[in-house]
Amino acid sequence: MILDGKLVAQKVLDEVRAGVARLREAAGVTPKLAVVLVGDFAPSQIYVGNKMKAAAAVGILSEDHIHPGGLDRSALLALLGRLNADPAVHGILLQLPLPGGLDESEMIGAIAPEKDVDGLHPANLGALLAGTPTVVPCTPAGCMELLDHYGAKLEGAEAVVVGRSRLVGKPLAQLLLARHATVTTCHTRTRDLAAHTRRADVLCVAAGRARMISGDMVKEGAWVVDVGINRLETGKLAGDVDFESTAPRAHAITPVPGGVGPMTVAMLLRNTLAAAERRAARR
Repeated sequence: MILDGKLVAQKVLDEVRAGVARLREAAGVTPKLAVVLVGDFAPSQIYVGNKMKAAAAVGILSEDHIHPGGLDRSALLALLGRLNADPAVHGILLQLPLPGGLDESEMIGAIAPEKDVDGLHPANLGALLAGTPTVVPCTPAGCMELLDHYGAKLEGAEAVVVGRSRLVGKPLAQLLLARHATVTTCHTRTRDLAAHTRRADVLCVAAGRARMISGDMVKEGAWVVDVGINRLETGKLAGDVDFESTAPRAHAITPVPGGVGPMTVAMLLRNTLAAAERRAARR
C-alpha cells in the first residue's frame, strides 16, 4: 500500500480552508503567516514558494520577508521582534537552514512561542515532551496524520525512528510514545542498525542519507515512513529508504517524492490556523 501524501495533504488543506472561512465569518480574522527567508539556498527558495502558494490556496495571508543577500544577527533579531509585536501576524515561519554565522537555536528562541508554527521553540518542544503539546513540529505531525489516515495500529506496536534531529526524529519519537507505541530511537552511529530496524512494526526514517535502509533491513509487513529527500548525482530524488527493495516487504510505504513532503506544508498551514484561532479566542 502506498501512503499517498498528496491525497492526505489535500484532505488537510480542505479542512484548513473551511476553518479559515469559519474564523473569518465568526471573528472577522484572516490568519496571516509571515515567511522569513535569509540567504539564497535554492531548495529553501523552492520550499518557501510552495508554502506561500499553498497558503494562498486556503485563504491564509502571507507576508514575505525574503533576503537573498542575507541579514546579520541584529537585523534578523530585529525583524523577528517586529513580527512578534505585530498583532496581525499569527504565525512566523523562519526557513531553515540559516546561512553560516547565524545561530539557529538563538533565532528559533527569538520567535514568540505562540507564533512558532514550526513547533521548534524550546517551550513548544518542552510541552510536547511533557505530554501537553500545543504546537507540534510539522513534519512529525504529517507522519502521524499519514499513519492515522491509512489505519496504522500504533498502540503496543514496536516503532523504530532512525534520526534524532529536533526537526523530526526527537518529536516524532514523542508522538509515537504518546500513542502507546514502544519506541526505539536510532541514528547513523547506531551499532548494528539492521538489528533494530528489523524489529519495527512501524519504521520511520529521517537520517538524511540516501537509501541507507534496504529491504533486508525491514520486517515483513512493516509500515515504512520515509522522511528523507536526497538529490542524487543523476539529478533524481531518493529517500532514506531504498524503495525498490523495501516496497515488496512492507505492508505500507511512503513514496519519495509525494509522501511526507506535501504533509509538511499542510501541517504548517493547520498550525497557522490554530494559532489564529487561539489568538481570536483570547480577544
